[in-house]
Amino acid sequence: MRLAQADSSLTDHAVVYFGNDWSAENRTSSHHIACRLAKRYPLLYVEVPGLRAPKASGRDMRKLWRKLRQAFQAPRRVGDQMWCITMPQIPFRRLAAVRKLNIMLGQYLVKQAVRKLRLPRTISWFVVPHAGPLAGGLAEDLIVYYCIDDYAALPDVDRNEVARMDEDLTRRADQVFVASATLLGAKQKLNPAVVHSPHGVDVGLFQQASDGNLPVAEGARELRHPVIGFFGLIEAWIDLELIAFLARSRPSWTFLLIGRVAVDIGELADMSNVVFVGPQPYEELARWAKAFDVAIIPYRLTEQVLHANPLKLREYLATGKPVVSVSTPEIRQFAEYVRIAEDRNQFLRAVELALAEDSESERALRMQAVAKMSWECRVDEVLGIVERRLNGSVA
Repeated sequence: MRLAQADSSLTDHAVVYFGNDWSAENRTSSHHIACRLAKRYPLLYVEVPGLRAPKASGRDMRKLWRKLRQAFQAPRRVGDQMWCITMPQIPFRRLAAVRKLNIMLGQYLVKQAVRKLRLPRTISWFVVPHAGPLAGGLAEDLIVYYCIDDYAALPDVDRNEVARMDEDLTRRADQVFVASATLLGAKQKLNPAVVHSPHGVDVGLFQQASDGNLPVAEGARELRHPVIGFFGLIEAWIDLELIAFLARSRPSWTFLLIGRVAVDIGELADMSNVVFVGPQPYEELARWAKAFDVAIIPYRLTEQVLHANPLKLREYLATGKPVVSVSTPEIRQFAEYVRIAEDRNQFLRAVELALAEDSESERALRMQAVAKMSWECRVDEVLGIVERRLNGSVA
């Protein structure tokens, strides 16, 4: 850890922010926090692809070459005082030579961008663990690690190597935040400066779904109701068999799935009452959600999911729509507002009850439950802790 300076203040600093792909289809907490930090301080967003090794798919190969081209380009402006650069990672990080090369390349690219933008003193803010080896090597005044996932449990990653990088960054950070309370205990064993900071929500955007004047997204206007809706990545952690069971059990219901499909959807492809519309602009999600009669969270109960704090839970609640979900520790904290199912039959019954028993008063309670959980409030809380850490007023 760096020694705190009594005269140091966040207003004297810029943020060097290490996150996932800036142009990713899904808006993660990484994006939300970065955008709100950039409203207060100059911010260099360093996108760090490569937590998992690229596959031989056309999509991965195109992305790899695009990121390599971007790596040596000048910082591109993505906001009023926000710029973005790409820091590619060479796979096979288990090899010492590769780790050293990644560090050298990363330090060169980041320091070059900081000089070019003439940024003042900096704070390094990590939201991904595989950029962690740069921590402490950028002449920063403070290192923040905002851990939003159990990264080692993600699909297709080198579990042992990612766990090693995650633990190393946790130890080296001056301040650690975790999005899920289930991660708190393990992190505190590595670093006492760990705080639980749950996800926020774009309250204003998603509350629009309850506005009678907001038009439903064009692609959902002709769907047969009831519409059972989901938005987010359709990845390995989504229980497609559960969705197929629901669709077979209630052929008169429409299942609307919004998001990039990254796995084989199997029998769902042949089900006439299951509709995939692909990724949609984040700013349009309220218009799609307005078509929902019930919103669902059909996760597989993997280790990753059990440690996750699903961003979509708060987004769903902000729309006022009834929510049915599988049971995880973070979701159970909202049991008063969410119908939680332990198996597929309970899930089906919960959707039926949500359709039959919803009311204006319950919609208002769901919206009220997250009304004070905006990203602005979350960032205020986090920055208060970071400011005190920076000037040495916390132990």
